[in-house]
Amino acid sequence: MNPAAPPHAAWNYTAPWWLPGGHAQTIWASLFSHAGPYQDQAAVQYRRTRWDTPDGDFIDLDWLTHPNAVAAAAERPLLVLFHGLEGNSGGHYAQAFARTAQTSGMDFVVPHFRGCSGEINRAPRAYHSGDYVEIAWVLERLRQAHTGPLYAVGISLGGNALLRWAQESGHAARATAAAVCAACAPLDLTACGLHISQGFNHLVYGRRFLRTMKPKALQKWDQFPGLFDRAALLRARTVRDFDEVFTAPLHGFDGALDYWSRASAKPHLASLRLPTLVVHACNDPFIPRDSLPALSDITPDVQLWQPAQGGHVGFPSGAPPGHLGFLPQQVLRWFQSLA
Repeated sequence: MNPAAPPHAAWNYTAPWWLPGGHAQTIWASLFSHAGPYQDQAAVQYRRTRWDTPDGDFIDLDWLTHPNAVAAAAERPLLVLFHGLEGNSGGHYAQAFARTAQTSGMDFVVPHFRGCSGEINRAPRAYHSGDYVEIAWVLERLRQAHTGPLYAVGISLGGNALLRWAQESGHAARATAAAVCAACAPLDLTACGLHISQGFNHLVYGRRFLRTMKPKALQKWDQFPGLFDRAALLRARTVRDFDEVFTAPLHGFDGALDYWSRASAKPHLASLRLPTLVVHACNDPFIPRDSLPALSDITPDVQLWQPAQGGHVGFPSGAPPGHLGFLPQQVLRWFQSLA
C-alpha cells in the first residue's frame, strides 16, 4: 500500500457548509447526529452476550447479525468495534458502523470495555488506552469461534488500544485479524492528555468525560475501599488529575505521565505487520495536529488518511439534518478492497 495516498478516490472528504470547524463537527456528531442515511429507522437492537474473563470478571458484547445472510454465522465477515473513552454500543459512531456493517453483509459486535456496558465490573480494575491484553483475549476468543474474515476498528481510545495489540502481536496478528483501522485515536497520549486537560478543550470535553468517569470510580471504591485515594479523586478537576489518581495506579503505572508514555501507540507504529488504516482529521479538537503520525513513523503495511476536516469521530455528511454514514462506509470499503 502507498501510505501517501488516500485509500481510494471516494475519501476526498468535504465537510458540510453548515458545520464549520472541528468543534462543530465533533459536538454535532456526539449530541445531535443520526447514525447514517437511516434517519427513519429506530436505534439498533443488539443481542447481548456476557463472557466471564480469566480473572473472574466479565465483559458484555453486543451483536448485530446480518438479517438476510446465507452463509453460516461462523463463516460470514465479522466487524469488531472497540469503542472510545466512556463509549458503548449505543454511541453515535457505534450505531453508524452497525448500520453500515449490516447493509454491507457483515455481522457486527461491540465488546465493551469493563464498566462501560451499563453495569459496574467485578474486579478491582477498569480499562485504559493501552489495554492490549484485553484486546488480545477478546480477538482470540472471537477468532476461535469464527472462520470467516475478521476485521477490527478502534475508535479514539479503542483505536490506540487496538494498535497496541497489533504492535505487540507482530506477524502473529495476521492469524487473528485480516486488517485493522484506528479512527481518531490519541496515539500520542501525552500530547492529547495535556491538550484535553486545559483551556476550552477541558471546559467542553474534559469536564463531560469526568461527569461519568468520577461516579464510576467512586463505585469502584465502594466495591474495594482503599483501592485509591478517594479524597484526591474528589479533588480531580481534569482528565490528567483523574488518570493520576485512578487510571494509572489501578493498572500498574507510576502516575499519569508514565501511563501516557507507556500506553501510546505512536512510538511503535513501525512494528505493525498487518494491513492497518489510521484515520485522523487535522482539525480534531482532541488531538494536536503536530502529534499526528507521519510517513516516517510507519511501514508499508500502514496507510494514513488525514483530511483537513472531520472533527473527532465526526465526518458529518449531507444537508441538514445530516448523517454519520461517511466514515463507516469508507472504512468498510477499504476493508473489503483488501479481499
